[in-house]
Amino acid sequence: MTEFVPERFGKVAVLFGGSSAERAVSLNSGAAVLAALQRSGVDAHKFDPAERPVAELAGFESAFIVLHGRGGEDGSIQGALDLMQIPYTGSRVMGCAVAMDKVRTKWLWAGLALPTAKFEVVEKETFCDKDAAAIMARLGAPVMVKPANEGSSVGMAKAADPAALQSAIEAALHYDETVLVEAWIDGPEYTVAILGDQALPVIKMETDHEFYDYDAKYVTGDTRYLIPCGLSADEEQAMQAIALQAFRAVGATGWGRVDVMRDADGQFQLLEVNTVPGMTETSLVPKAAKAVGLSFEQLVCRVLAKAH
Repeated sequence: MTEFVPERFGKVAVLFGGSSAERAVSLNSGAAVLAALQRSGVDAHKFDPAERPVAELAGFESAFIVLHGRGGEDGSIQGALDLMQIPYTGSRVMGCAVAMDKVRTKWLWAGLALPTAKFEVVEKETFCDKDAAAIMARLGAPVMVKPANEGSSVGMAKAADPAALQSAIEAALHYDETVLVEAWIDGPEYTVAILGDQALPVIKMETDHEFYDYDAKYVTGDTRYLIPCGLSADEEQAMQAIALQAFRAVGATGWGRVDVMRDADGQFQLLEVNTVPGMTETSLVPKAAKAVGLSFEQLVCRVLAKAH
């Protein structure tokens, strides 16, 4: 890698906080990134769009985006930065917008014959009480319900019968007008961090929860993260290759994370792309970076170095 020169980025806005359902997670990620950049000699400053008008970004020369969820991971802030001609980290507008929308991501993958579980789409305006039973008849039981445009497992639920599916869809519709219903994947969950054109070592997540939900990610502290992940070398390379394909398919660039499961038949099934993953020092991308010898400071500097 070219030598990192902090001065060339000028005054850097570290964007975190925001007003999405993932604000609390973003505040933790952003504080860690800000501190690491400052330790590395970067003239970095906190910028919370929930507390300051976006127009004030005009006083900065670069931006490191650590806003999770809507307003930060959906292309909105990226579009504003493009208009202001301020270089920023991560994916461009289209990559963020597509990856944030789980339904459109699934449509893209299906069109490219990339492996992903069977699914149905529910729209708030057209959903009725009879739909839940029909959906379950087509997908089988159980199923996973997800708001189309939320992250951090917000609004997600497992449903094992039509009544439970009805309730789960209604709950998810409080977060979004579009809901994704997926066939249940019975198997382990993995994640693949992407840094530039490189897929980092695969991490396997083990939880005692029914699935890798918000509490398993951020609250209970009892999730186990395995590196090495337990796959053979060939299997890990195959998962990394699929993750890179999935990442590029949605137009994502720079850095991010792709979540994958392995079904009961041993096949990999793509879940989603995260264009602004968690970035505390114990988050998944930093764990994967550490496995290839990158410190947290080195990781955030590499991400910043790719800003454009």
